[in-house]
Order: sequence, then C-alpha cells, then structure tokens
Amino acid sequence: MSILEMDSNYIIGLKAIARFMKNEQLIIFIFAILIGILSGGAVIIFREAIDIIGIIIFHGKADHLIELSRSLPPWKLILIPSLSGLGVGVLIYFFVPFNRPHGVADVIEASALKGGAMSSRLGVISACISALSIGGGASVGREGPAVHLGASLASWVGRQFCFSRKSIRTLLGCGVAAAVSSSFSAPIAGALFASEVILGNYALGSLTPIVIASVFGTAVSRLYFGNSSSFTLTDYTITSFWEFPAFILLGCMCAVAAILFMRLTFLTQEFAEKTKLPVWLRPAFAGLVIGGMSIPLPEILGIGYEVAELAMTGQLAFQMMIMIGIGKIVATALCLGFGFSGGVFSPSLVIGAMTGATFGLTAATVFPELASNIGTYTIVGMGGIAAAVLGAPISTTLIIFEITGDYALSLAVLLTIVTATELTNHFFGKSFFQKQLARRNINLQKGLESEIMGSIKVATLVKSDFNSRSPTVKKNTKLGEIRNHMKSSKFSELFVLAEGNILHGTITLTCIGDFAFDRNLDNLVTAADIAQLHPPYLVEADNIETALKTMKDTEIEFIAVVNNDRSMRFLGYVSFHEIMSTYNHAILAHHQNS
Repeated sequence: MSILEMDSNYIIGLKAIARFMKNEQLIIFIFAILIGILSGGAVIIFREAIDIIGIIIFHGKADHLIELSRSLPPWKLILIPSLSGLGVGVLIYFFVPFNRPHGVADVIEASALKGGAMSSRLGVISACISALSIGGGASVGREGPAVHLGASLASWVGRQFCFSRKSIRTLLGCGVAAAVSSSFSAPIAGALFASEVILGNYALGSLTPIVIASVFGTAVSRLYFGNSSSFTLTDYTITSFWEFPAFILLGCMCAVAAILFMRLTFLTQEFAEKTKLPVWLRPAFAGLVIGGMSIPLPEILGIGYEVAELAMTGQLAFQMMIMIGIGKIVATALCLGFGFSGGVFSPSLVIGAMTGATFGLTAATVFPELASNIGTYTIVGMGGIAAAVLGAPISTTLIIFEITGDYALSLAVLLTIVTATELTNHFFGKSFFQKQLARRNINLQKGLESEIMGSIKVATLVKSDFNSRSPTVKKNTKLGEIRNHMKSSKFSELFVLAEGNILHGTITLTCIGDFAFDRNLDNLVTAADIAQLHPPYLVEADNIETALKTMKDTEIEFIAVVNNDRSMRFLGYVSFHEIMSTYNHAILAHHQNS
C-alpha cells in the first residue's frame, strides 16, 4: 500500500469519527452503557452501606432486621432508632439544602423544570443519610434514594460532557432506569418507570438509550448479587378466572390503604412543621416513637421485605397482619413526616402485602373453592398499593411480571392496579411525588410554562422602527400632528419621548378627547401637555412572563421597553400578539424535542 493510499484511508477514518462525534444521539447510546454500569454500581455500594450500618448497629444485615430486633432488650430498641434519627437530623441540617430529605420528587422536578440538572454531591450525601436511616431501623424504603443517587450521577455525567438540556434529561432517565432495574433485576420495568414517572413520556428517542442503561444496570446487579429477586416467591397460580372480580375489589381496598398511608404521611409532616422541635431533632423524635412501637411489634422496623415473605407463605395470623399493616402505615408516616431520609416503595409493598394477604384469607373463607392461595393475593396487593402510591401502574405491573414470569398473575395484578390507581387519582391525586411537589408550590405543567416564558427575554421581541409610522412622538410634537399620526397609525397609543429617547409618557385617544374638535389648539398644545406620565413599561432584561402579567394588569395591547429603570431610555415596544405567538412556537418546539 502506497503512502498516498494510507493517507487517504486515514482521512476517511477521521471523517467517519468526526461524523460520529457530531451525532449526539449515537454518543448518548455509548453514554447510556456507561451510566447503566455507573448507576448499577452505585446502587450496589448503597445497598452494601445499608448492610454495613445494620451490622454495626444490629449485628446483622438490614434484610434480617426483624429477626435481629427480637433478640434485643427494649431499651436498645428505643435507643437505636433515636440515635440514628439524631444522626440523620444533624446531617440534613448541616449538609442538605432546605433542611429536608431529597428523593424521587426532586428527580421529577429536575427533569421537568431544570433540564435534568442535579447536584451529584447532594445525591451522594442523600444516599449516605438514607443508608443511615434504613440501617438504623427507620421504616422507609431504599429504592427512592437509589433512584435519586442514579439520577444525580447521570446528570453529573451529562453536564461534564456538555450535553444539551434534552440529552441530559435522557441521561437522567438512564440513571433512574438503571437504579430501578438493578434494585429489582427487572430491566423492562426500570426503563418504563423512568419514562412513566420521571420523564412523563415514551418518546422513542429517549426510550432506546434508557432501555440500554436499564439492561446494563441489571447486568451489573446480577453479576454481584446473582439472579435472586428481592423476594422468595412461593406458589402464586390463579385458581380460576371467576375470581377476577375479587381482584377488582382488592383494588378498592388497596386504594383505601394507599390514600390513608399518603394522607397520614402529609398530615404528620404538617404536624412536625408546626411543632417547636428544631429540624435536626425531629428524626430523633420519630425514632423514639417507632422504637417504642417496635417493642411489641418489631415487624414495623426497616425495609420490611422479610415480613412480606412471611405473609406470602401464610406464616402470619390474620390479626397479626392487620396490626402490622396499620403499624407500618403509622411508622412510615412518622419517619417520613419527621424527616428520616428514605423512599415509599418498600413500605408500600409491605402495606400491600398485608392488605392482599388479609383479603386473600377472607376470600378463602367465603369462597374456598374459587380463591387462590394467600401468596397470590399477597403479590397482587403489593402491586396495587405500590402503583397507587407511585403513580406508576405500567412499570409496577411489569416489575411483578418480570419477577414472576406468570401471565395470568399479571392480568390479576393489572386489574387490581388499574382499579387502585384510578380511585387514588380521583380521591387523592396522581401520586405521592406529585403531592410532594404540590406542597412545595410546584405545578409541573404550570412550571413548564413558567420555565419557557422565563427563558424568553422581551429584548428579543422589541420593535424599534423609529419612522413616521412608529408609535412614538417627541415631547414638543404639536396636537395637530399627533391627531394625524393616530389617524394613520394602527396603534391605539403613542409613546412620548424626551431628549435622548427617554420615555416620558403615553398618549391615548382619551388624552386628546377634550381637544379633539378644537382646531385652534393644534399648534398650541404639545405632547408634553397631554401625555399620561409614569406609564407601564418593561426593561429589556424582563421575560415574557413578566410582560404578560404587566399587560394583563394594565389591559394594554402594546407596552414600551426601556434599557433600565434608572435611565429609562426607550428601546422600542412589544405587542401582546407577538408575545403569545412566540410563546406558542416555543411550547410546540419543546413538545417536539421532548
């Protein structure tokens, strides 16, 4: 091969690399793999941190917390959650913005309103605080903190490599999907959870890299933990399709339990905010209470998956399951309301397990020949309450399908989930996370509109045509000229300018009403004599949200734009029609790019 041919092949190769580097979508596929591995690895470290803390405090892993707590004296059961709560409170007070735990709701807010921007430092700190909460016995979940951690790391990667806002949101979804899939070994459910709950759409451009990240997150988790799921499942076959109406009734029960759980959590949070307890001391108070509750009922402590397994295998009495279900609702509401850091997914599964199991025992008593075994109802109840709380019916159904691989069971789960989520949406709201955002005065739809309006400055829309047809006159302009100007102009008002184009005032038809028919005044009265002083105006740094509010308050169609409040130099004007047209085009472009 000649040197010329080698140079030619080298140039072709460089051009191919350059074309690849310009295609951001292809690059995102590569980064999806990286984020899948990174997020999956972060979840492994997070779960191991929980176990290490559990071993230090309870002398055993967090998965066996209930069994371990039975061997502890009562004073230790009270002391341990109290001290871990004190540690959590101090860490949140000194290291976390707004002195509150961060979780899935913050990821949704970042995706919808901040272009996917999140703090990786805050993600790591929040994960450490959540590990202390869970390892110390708090009745909270580990999946929510895992999602927040994966999302914050993915956002950091996107910002470090200067991706666009749209691409960072996609990478954020990749981090979430990998975190969920590595938690449950369910790659399809992880991808759909990220699209359904975090991004709010199933756009193909974002779904493909999210699926890739989810698969790699699952692969990393399985390499470390093996192929075992979070639960040891027993027989869960459906006895008869005639019992499907019973699953609809179970969905109604799940809705009631989910609404009770969420309402009590927010009521507890409101109560905590009204107390005189300082922020750093609130988790310790919650730890003290749940520690006392755990003396007769240790099943309320920690994540609670082991008690869900006991319900599946029928090892719990009917009355005991009712007590555990109610106790778990109260304990989780206390922990979340008073500032422990953690998620709601695990508690929802435990509450759902108790709801489903008690319903299954009742169904077996009433219709012994038609009812499936208790394990079936336990799994279906878990899906019903988790979907209602998370606002994620599709991904929750798929999590159960991927764990069980049973199509008939998935149909039963879907019936229960649809019923539970519809009733919850009607009587409470879309999800626990949406309610959290609403309590912070964040409306995602209005927030999107506000973000778009806030990003468009009036300076980009200013009309500055200073000619005979423009709506401007000088202070010394005579009345006759003003009258002629308004007759030939399409504008309903004129802007009066002083020397150096300083905004002096405005003139409307009302201003010249008293002089309209007296031609003797045409050369005597000037614009300065009839102008309305201190007119409404905008500065060039204002956005169109401010412009629309000002124009609505003053009921004007055109408004002046000046350089700043002090010098008041007139730059031009903007119209209501132009602002609305620009806004509508921006909204359309946003939805096309989402």
